[in-house]
Amino acid sequence: MPTKNPRVNVVLETPLYNSVEHLAKRDGVSLSLKVRDLIREALEMEEDVALAVLAEKRERTFSKTKSLKHDEVW
Repeated sequence: MPTKNPRVNVVLETPLYNSVEHLAKRDGVSLSLKVRDLIREALEMEEDVALAVLAEKRERTFSKTKSLKHDEVW
């Protein structure tokens, strides 16, 4: 059954391929699904790092005297 999802071709070194293949077999999923899930997890981690950097920057520039009180916001 053809899919409408975009596809990506990736070349992996043999040890990396073997590791992903092992994980796919362990989890009982196809190699394609395992790679998709690993990419999704990696992107979530990248997002977490970016948000942490943003939070640290905002924390450094935070001024309690300039901040709005709860009643002023709502």
